[in-house]
Amino acid sequence: MKISKKAEYALRALVAMGREREGTNFSIQDLSSQEHIPLKFLEQILLALKNGGLLRSKRGVGGGYQLVAQPARISLGEVVALFDGPFDPLPGAEKDALGQVFSGLRDQVAQWFAEHTIAQIIEKERARETVSFDI
Repeated sequence: MKISKKAEYALRALVAMGREREGTNFSIQDLSSQEHIPLKFLEQILLALKNGGLLRSKRGVGGGYQLVAQPARISLGEVVALFDGPFDPLPGAEKDALGQVFSGLRDQVAQWFAEHTIAQIIEKERARETVSFDI
Protein backbone atom coordinates (compact mmCIF):
# COMPACT_ATOMS: atom_id res chain seq x y z
CA MET A 1 0.00 0.00 0.00
CA LYS A 2 1.31 3.38 -0.93
CA ILE A 3 -0.32 6.59 0.24
CA SER A 4 -0.60 9.20 -2.50
CA LYS A 5 1.19 12.55 -2.35
CA LYS A 6 -2.22 14.24 -2.07
CA ALA A 7 -3.10 12.20 1.02
CA GLU A 8 0.36 12.80 2.52
CA TYR A 9 0.12 16.54 1.92
CA ALA A 10 -3.42 16.58 3.33
CA LEU A 11 -2.18 14.90 6.50
CA ARG A 12 0.74 17.34 6.78
CA ALA A 13 -1.60 20.32 6.33
CA LEU A 14 -4.03 18.99 8.95
CA VAL A 15 -1.19 18.37 11.41
CA ALA A 16 0.08 21.92 10.88
CA MET A 17 -3.41 23.29 11.47
CA GLY A 18 -3.94 21.05 14.49
CA ARG A 19 -0.81 22.41 16.19
CA GLU A 20 -2.40 25.84 16.53
CA ARG A 21 -5.20 26.91 18.84
CA GLU A 22 -8.77 26.14 17.90
CA GLY A 23 -10.41 28.68 15.59
CA THR A 24 -7.16 29.78 13.90
CA ASN A 25 -7.50 30.71 10.22
CA PHE A 26 -4.82 29.46 7.85
CA SER A 27 -4.00 31.03 4.52
CA ILE A 28 -3.10 28.76 1.66
CA GLN A 29 0.12 30.72 1.13
CA ASP A 30 1.26 30.31 4.74
CA LEU A 31 0.50 26.58 4.82
CA SER A 32 2.21 26.08 1.48
CA SER A 33 5.35 27.85 2.66
CA GLN A 34 5.40 26.29 6.14
CA GLU A 35 4.83 22.71 4.98
CA HIS A 36 6.67 22.93 1.62
CA ILE A 37 3.59 21.91 -0.36
CA PRO A 38 3.18 23.32 -3.88
CA LEU A 39 0.57 26.09 -3.75
CA LYS A 40 -1.65 24.89 -6.62
CA PHE A 41 -1.60 21.35 -5.27
CA LEU A 42 -2.49 22.59 -1.78
CA GLU A 43 -5.43 24.58 -3.13
CA GLN A 44 -6.93 21.36 -4.53
CA ILE A 45 -6.21 19.47 -1.33
CA LEU A 46 -7.78 22.06 0.97
CA LEU A 47 -10.85 22.25 -1.24
CA ALA A 48 -11.21 18.44 -1.08
CA LEU A 49 -10.81 18.57 2.72
CA LYS A 50 -13.49 21.26 2.85
CA ASN A 51 -15.82 19.23 0.63
CA GLY A 52 -15.09 16.22 2.86
CA GLY A 53 -16.30 18.15 5.91
CA LEU A 54 -12.94 18.49 7.66
CA LEU A 55 -12.37 22.20 6.97
CA ARG A 56 -14.40 25.35 6.50
CA SER A 57 -13.33 28.45 4.66
CA LYS A 58 -13.76 32.14 5.26
CA ARG A 59 -13.32 34.75 2.56
CA GLY A 60 -11.83 38.19 2.85
CA VAL A 61 -9.30 39.83 5.14
CA GLY A 62 -8.26 37.47 7.91
CA GLY A 63 -9.91 34.62 6.07
CA GLY A 64 -8.57 31.26 5.13
CA TYR A 65 -9.26 27.71 6.20
CA GLN A 66 -10.17 26.42 9.66
CA LEU A 67 -10.44 22.95 11.12
CA VAL A 68 -14.05 21.89 11.66
CA ALA A 69 -13.23 19.11 14.13
CA GLN A 70 -10.64 18.79 16.84
CA PRO A 71 -7.48 16.91 15.76
CA ALA A 72 -8.39 14.04 18.12
CA ARG A 73 -11.58 13.46 16.10
CA ILE A 74 -9.89 13.33 12.68
CA SER A 75 -8.74 9.81 11.91
CA LEU A 76 -5.95 9.12 9.47
CA GLY A 77 -8.31 6.69 7.74
CA GLU A 78 -10.90 9.28 6.83
CA VAL A 79 -8.22 11.55 5.36
CA VAL A 80 -6.49 8.82 3.36
CA ALA A 81 -9.83 7.42 2.13
CA LEU A 82 -10.88 10.89 1.00
CA PHE A 83 -7.93 11.01 -1.42
CA ASP A 84 -7.05 7.38 -2.10
CA GLY A 85 -10.32 5.56 -1.52
CA PRO A 86 -10.66 2.59 0.81
CA PHE A 87 -7.70 0.25 1.18
CA ASP A 88 -8.45 -2.98 -0.65
CA PRO A 89 -5.31 -5.00 -1.48
CA LEU A 90 -7.14 -7.55 -3.64
CA PRO A 91 -10.49 -6.08 -4.75
CA GLY A 92 -13.31 -8.52 -5.41
CA ALA A 93 -11.27 -11.59 -4.50
CA GLU A 94 -13.06 -12.53 -1.27
CA LYS A 95 -14.55 -15.62 -2.92
CA ASP A 96 -11.42 -17.73 -2.56
CA ALA A 97 -8.99 -18.46 0.31
CA LEU A 98 -6.40 -15.95 -0.89
CA GLY A 99 -9.01 -13.23 -1.10
CA GLN A 100 -10.24 -14.05 2.39
CA VAL A 101 -6.71 -13.69 3.78
CA PHE A 102 -6.34 -10.32 2.10
CA SER A 103 -9.76 -9.20 3.30
CA GLY A 104 -8.44 -9.82 6.83
CA LEU A 105 -5.47 -7.61 6.05
CA ARG A 106 -7.82 -4.96 4.67
CA ASP A 107 -9.85 -5.03 7.88
CA GLN A 108 -6.73 -4.74 10.08
CA VAL A 109 -5.38 -1.81 8.07
CA ALA A 110 -8.77 -0.08 8.16
CA GLN A 111 -8.93 -0.55 11.94
CA TRP A 112 -5.41 0.85 12.41
CA PHE A 113 -6.22 3.90 10.29
CA ALA A 114 -9.47 4.43 12.21
CA GLU A 115 -7.72 4.24 15.58
CA HIS A 116 -4.98 6.78 14.79
CA THR A 117 -5.64 10.49 14.67
CA ILE A 118 -4.09 13.80 13.73
CA ALA A 119 -3.76 14.57 17.46
CA GLN A 120 -1.57 11.50 17.96
CA ILE A 121 0.84 12.70 15.30
CA ILE A 122 1.02 16.09 17.00
CA GLU A 123 1.66 14.40 20.37
CA LYS A 124 4.51 12.36 18.88
CA GLU A 125 6.05 15.54 17.43
CA ARG A 126 5.87 17.27 20.80
CA ALA A 127 7.37 14.27 22.59
CA ARG A 128 10.29 14.28 20.15
CA GLU A 129 10.84 17.99 20.67
CA THR A 130 11.00 17.64 24.46
CA VAL A 131 13.68 14.95 24.44
CA SER A 132 16.79 16.48 25.95
CA PHE A 133 20.34 15.24 25.89
CA ASP A 134 21.79 17.67 28.43
CA ILE A 135 24.90 16.42 30.17
